[in-house]
Amino acid sequence: MMLRLDRVSKTFRTGSFGGRELHAVREVGFEVAQGEVVSLIGESGSGKTTLGRMILRLAAVSEGSITLDGVDIARQKDYYRSVQGVFQDPFSSYNPIFKADRVLEMIRQRFFPSMGAADWRARVESSLAAVRLDPGGVLGKYPHQLSGGQLQRLLIARALLLDIRMLVADEIISMLDASTRIDVLNLLGELKGRGLGILFITHDLSLGNYVSEKTVVLRSGRVVEMGRTELVFGNPLHPYTRNLLGSVPRLHRRWSEEEDAPEEEATCFYHGAAGRDATWPGLVEAEPGHFVGCATSGTCAPALELVR
Repeated sequence: MMLRLDRVSKTFRTGSFGGRELHAVREVGFEVAQGEVVSLIGESGSGKTTLGRMILRLAAVSEGSITLDGVDIARQKDYYRSVQGVFQDPFSSYNPIFKADRVLEMIRQRFFPSMGAADWRARVESSLAAVRLDPGGVLGKYPHQLSGGQLQRLLIARALLLDIRMLVADEIISMLDASTRIDVLNLLGELKGRGLGILFITHDLSLGNYVSEKTVVLRSGRVVEMGRTELVFGNPLHPYTRNLLGSVPRLHRRWSEEEDAPEEEATCFYHGAAGRDATWPGLVEAEPGHFVGCATSGTCAPALELVR
């Protein structure tokens, strides 16, 4: 199973009477295969969540296409049996006046209305076991009686009830404490091993490096660099990627000992006004499995001069 984004763009109308346009996502293209974790990395406002919402059909695509196994997702009736999402704030996904396992019962009502009680109970227990939750510890509890990590894993169990093949994980550990984060990350690794494809949306570079095989770096709605994670992190080519990596705190040095990262030369699309009106040439393959974007007119070849 393959989820594919092909030149996907999203434009919002803003201002009085919608007279202006905000280009949140511009011509983004990448793939997520079954059994693969792809990290989508970028600063706040770069368009990561907008992309996730379009993949989950919570926002319409303005241009381009998103397909699952070659079929446009907008035309797939049972799309949510294959693709589900888990979001940043687990508490916002629950109604505090209902018990937490109501989110599981809603799946039964929508997708398994004719399933018997015994079969449904067995299915729920299997899904909870997959995310290392004890049914007796979470079922029948209200959201405030469970931790953030338990609530997040319960949402993942909810997705697994449908035998999904793709999971969009949007900043799912940013609100969890350090000890719980590693549990959720290891859980994602286990799910990948079972054949689940995962789009891991994050602004935390260390987490993306830890969990993914491929990395996509997003800046101002465009992909500026992507490829195998070890290449993107080991040999960053785009100035924005280098600045991101240079901003990561080093545990062995005190803050007062840190030096300001040098500004990259303003030659690419995202650095300096001179390039902002240039035609976007897309991405160039700088080395096998490693792509970088730069604003050059006409051919993409001059982009290689920037990264040498």
